[in-house]
Amino acid sequence: MGPEEHSRELSEHGVPEELHAVFPGHGIGGLARAMGIRFTELSPGRAVATMPVEPSTQPGGVLHGGAHCVLAETLASTAASVHAGPERFAVGVDINATHQRGISSGTVTGTCTALHLGATLTVHEVVMTDERGRRLSTARVTNLLRDRAPGTD
Repeated sequence: MGPEEHSRELSEHGVPEELHAVFPGHGIGGLARAMGIRFTELSPGRAVATMPVEPSTQPGGVLHGGAHCVLAETLASTAASVHAGPERFAVGVDINATHQRGISSGTVTGTCTALHLGATLTVHEVVMTDERGRRLSTARVTNLLRDRAPGTD
């Protein structure tokens, strides 16, 4: 992905230009792109993004529990990467999610709040809600912060 395409993709997914350096080389990531995730707010302490329910439903017609986890980990890992800065990156080491309500159509909003922003670990809570503000699921995500190897993106 060239620099212009990289920047365009990040902007299309709601990442502010001043944070583009947090995403060296890989853009928003293939899974977030495929899931239709769009950031509306992004900082180490709070990140918000939306995701359409379709086509990520399970055979019963409701949003797949794994899709909730994809949104949660995308939000928490991205917020952790913003906290880490461009010289480091976040690696998810733990996620747990409790599903409170199903949703079969519309848009899910994930709101990620930092519980701990340390030098080597971050912990975020992510609450997914429907368009009416009803809680769909709650996740907690822990990320390990690692140094980038020189010359890698």
